[in-house]
Amino acid sequence: MKNAKKIIRILSWFIFVIYLIALVYFLFFSEQLGRVPSDEYKYSLVPFKEIGRYLRYGRAIGGYYVMLNLLGNIVCFMPFGFVLPVISRNQRKFWKITLLSFLTSLLVELIQLVSKVGSCDVDDMLLNTLGGMAGYMLFRIFHRILFCRKKESRQQET
Repeated sequence: MKNAKKIIRILSWFIFVIYLIALVYFLFFSEQLGRVPSDEYKYSLVPFKEIGRYLRYGRAIGGYYVMLNLLGNIVCFMPFGFVLPVISRNQRKFWKITLLSFLTSLLVELIQLVSKVGSCDVDDMLLNTLGGMAGYMLFRIFHRILFCRKKESRQQET
């Protein structure tokens, strides 16, 4: 059993590193997502301004771009909230994952602001944090399912 946990932890670290590399690429280098250096600072510090704009003008912007922005920001941080508690038992509290998701998103947005790549947007931070929280909730669901199955199989053996 301990061997299986060790293998899961090693695989999770590998997945986490690959995830972080992909995240950095998409957030800072992907030209398809508009990640090209600019001469000006792009930022939005008003909460829900961009989310509201995407929802109000969704038809004009196009459903694909609305989904890419809103759901993309949530989905891109779900692995963060899911894998982090697997690789670190110290990160199995909801508030810790929420805080780490927020701080990581804040770091990303500040780097985008300073480097003038992409846009620094408070709404992205909200959506990324929500994604980390959703990933953690999925972790808890899977953890509970696996824990209950292990408990049932132990009871059946006795």
